[in-house]
Order: sequence, then C-alpha cells, then structure tokens
Amino acid sequence: MRNASALSRFVATMIAVGVVLGGCGQASSSPASDAGTSAAPRAAGQAGGAANGAGVPVAAGPPGKTRLGSGINPADLAGGSIYRNPANGRDEVIVKDSSNTAVLIGDSQSEPSFGWPRQGLAAAGYKVFFCGRGGTGYVASNGKTGNYIDALQRGDWKLPYGTPPLVVIEGGGNDAARGATDSQIVANAERLIASLRQRYPAARMLMVGTLARGASFGGGRRSQVDTLLGTVASRHGLPFVSAGDWLTRYNLTGSMADGVHLNRQGHAALGAVFGQRLESMGLEYQDAGLVSGLAH
Repeated sequence: MRNASALSRFVATMIAVGVVLGGCGQASSSPASDAGTSAAPRAAGQAGGAANGAGVPVAAGPPGKTRLGSGINPADLAGGSIYRNPANGRDEVIVKDSSNTAVLIGDSQSEPSFGWPRQGLAAAGYKVFFCGRGGTGYVASNGKTGNYIDALQRGDWKLPYGTPPLVVIEGGGNDAARGATDSQIVANAERLIASLRQRYPAARMLMVGTLARGASFGGGRRSQVDTLLGTVASRHGLPFVSAGDWLTRYNLTGSMADGVHLNRQGHAALGAVFGQRLESMGLEYQDAGLVSGLAH
C-alpha cells in the first residue's frame, strides 16, 4: 500500500475518520443513520442529503447532482475518511491504493477477520474491505443492520470510494434459517446486483453461495438457497461458487464451533479451498501493471 499523501491543515480539519481497511464500512447506529443519513461529519464543501430519492433501488444515481468544494480532492484524504461521492451523493470510505482490494459483502461467515471468505480472498492476493454484519442476508436483517440491499440504501454500512477489482457477495444462510421465500431472495439479490453493477461497472463480480452440508446429508433449506443463488448468478452472467455441500464434501462437520459456524481450523481449511477455487476460475488478483508489461 502506498503511503498516504500528507494532508494540509485545511483539509485535515474538514474530514471525518471512518472505518479502517478490512473492517466493516458501517455508519454508527443512530436515528440519523437509520433514516438514511450518516451521523459522521463529511468533508467540507459537500451538500447535505443524498442525490437519490428514498427507495431508489440502486447504489448510484445520475452524476452531477451533488458538487464538492473545488479544494477537496479525495486522493488527499486519509484512509478511512468518509467522502461524499459527487457522482451519486452517497457517503463512501476512502481506501488508499484500492487497486488490489476486494469488496466483500456478507454475513457471519465473512465478518470475522479469520472468516473463510476473507482468508480465501487473501490467499488469492487481495486485501479485503468488508461490508455487512452477522445475522443478515439478502432478506434477513439483524434488527440493527438491514438486509444487504436495505443496508446499502440506508447507509448502515458504506462502500469504498474508487474502483475495486473484485466485488464478492456471500450469504444466504440467514435467509434460509428465517423462512425467506425464493421470490424474496431472488428479488433482493437482483436489486443488489443491479446496484453494485451501477456503482462499480468496471469491477468483476462474484457470488458465493450458502455454506451447508449438502442436500443428501441434511443440508435442507440452506442447500436449496445455495442452488437458488447459483441460478440467479447464472441469469446475470456472474461467476458463482457453490458452498451448499462444502461441510460434508471437505469433511468439516467435526470442525464446527456450533451448528452453523466453523471453528478457526475449519475457517482456515475452507479459506484454502476458496482461494484455490478463485484461482481456478481466473479470479485471483492480477497486477494491472505486470499484466500490461507481459502483454508487450
């Protein structure tokens, strides 16, 4: 990661420090954030209010509706600062040198620093910026943080500013456990995909299914949701990693911390599996400068 640019005294007094890289880009829990506005102060020159109206099911609206003061350059802001993106009117998190940072949206499988999705992405050469919370999913919320698309729209967590090389959506287990219907899951998954594609049109996107035991070994609804998400991914032309039988396929039923979550050893084992899967699909991190040099 490159060293952050030195901030002038003028800029330093006008930025708000948010989450650090690898943590969740979450707004503080408050009535303001629940209403869709961040409680954190913003960089100077930012207009109040989002460019998008309430209920707009996308992460970025038409450009140019919010303008910044001419003296604000996002490249000058410290990593973790909250920046009002003028292209969409949304607060986003500054990530320094995001060229090899994968955005990971997920639930309690992904939230721990040792979670297998994070470990797999790290093995494939990425730094990770996590957005999400345990207890959430495409439809499920945890009472404080909305489901994936609602949390994005309300600002319960914030996406990083810039263009990441890869965006990964993982989950579905909480939807399975709480009785979400196929139609609810599909509708919200498609809203989320549309949102992320609009926000990061140049990024590759990957969907990761629901960790389970497999249909023949008691996977039940979790394995069904995994299959359903694979269908959604296929319809949208997205690569998909099915995890609907991984607990039995990789003999990890004895590596559970509880009935749903792996212990650290189990996370490490599946992290290695996921990293290998990313590489086999050609989704490992590739340095753009190196690839360009090899092509000439």
